This record gives sequence, structure tokens and C-alpha cells, in this order.
Amino acid sequence: MTEKVNQEKAETKEETEELKNAQTSADVDDTENDQSVSDTQEAAEEGQEKKETDSDALLKQIKEQAAQIEALKKETEETKNRWLRTQADFDNFRKRTAKEKADSRKFRAQELVSDMLEILDNFQRALAVETVSEDGKALKKGMEMVLSKLEAALKKEGVEEIPALHEPFDPNVHQAVMQEQSEEHESGIIIQVLQSGYTLNGRVIRPAMVKVSS
Repeated sequence: MTEKVNQEKAETKEETEELKNAQTSADVDDTENDQSVSDTQEAAEEGQEKKETDSDALLKQIKEQAAQIEALKKETEETKNRWLRTQADFDNFRKRTAKEKADSRKFRAQELVSDMLEILDNFQRALAVETVSEDGKALKKGMEMVLSKLEAALKKEGVEEIPALHEPFDPNVHQAVMQEQSEEHESGIIIQVLQSGYTLNGRVIRPAMVKVSS
């Protein structure tokens, strides 16, 4: 009887030890689980922080690249504008040079033509004199031939006589040296040409000296 009781006590003690061991094992497992959860949360937080840091760095890089692109656009625009201004200056220079060359060709004979006009005036005054003798008429005819060739040569160079007689007075091409009352003409009409005027390729080289009705 006593042995049976002792045996039951021993079994009860073993069961108690097993329960204690199971409880200790459960506590260890719970601690490990808590640690694992904590580690997982920390890892998640670290991952989130890393993502935020990476996002901030990416945004910063994008802003820097956008600023660089804008600076390059501005520099390109400035370079283009400088090139356009240079091109325009060159075109203006080329046109101005071409015009100067053209004017030089057109008016290279201006000084000579001005001298020739005095000779032309002398011929015209001489031919305006009436002659009655045969010798005088022959001389006059020869002078007319010379005058015709001279006028043709001047016209070839671009010399044109300025219209004046019975034309309205134009201060750009006419020089009024006299005024006179006229019942036949309105005021401001040229009634007499005292000296012919001429242009050289459109440029006035000598205005016509005229008498104007008042």
C-alpha cells in the first residue's frame, strides 16, 4: 500500500515537472515570437526610411537635371540669337558693300560729266547764234554733229536732261533765279530755262536754272 502511494507521488511529481518544462518552453517561444515581430517591425521601418531617403535623393537629382536642362536651353537660345545678329550684320554689310560698289560704278564718271556739261553749254550757246553766211552755216552744221555725239556719249553714261520748261517748279531739281508775272501761266510754272539741268543715273548733278511765274 505504501509503495503504491509513493509510486503515485512520483508520477505526480514527474507530471508537475513536465508541466513546468512545457510552460518554460512556451514562454521561450513567446519571447522568441515577440523578438521576431519586433525585428520585423524594425526592418519594415528601416525599409520605409530607406525608400523615403531614396525618393528624396531621386527628386533632388530630377530637380538638378531639370535646372541643367533649363540652363542649356537658355544658353542655346542666347547662342542662336547671337548667330542671328551676326548673320543680320553680315547681310547688312554685304548689301551695303554691294550698293557702294554699284554706286561707284554708276557715279564713277560724275566729275568728268560735270566738266563735260560746261562744254555742252558752250556748244548750245554757240548754236543758238543765227548765222547767214554759208561758211557760218557749214560750221554750225559741224558743231551740231559734234554736239549730237557728245549728247549720245553722255546719255550712254546715264546722263539725262531734267525736264523744266512749262513744268511746275520742283526745288529738288530746279533752281529759281528769277520770278516774273505771267498772264499765260499759273503761279509756280517755269516759263524760261536759263541753264539746263542734268541727272546722272537718277542723281541730280546740276539743277536747272529757271525763271518762274509768280
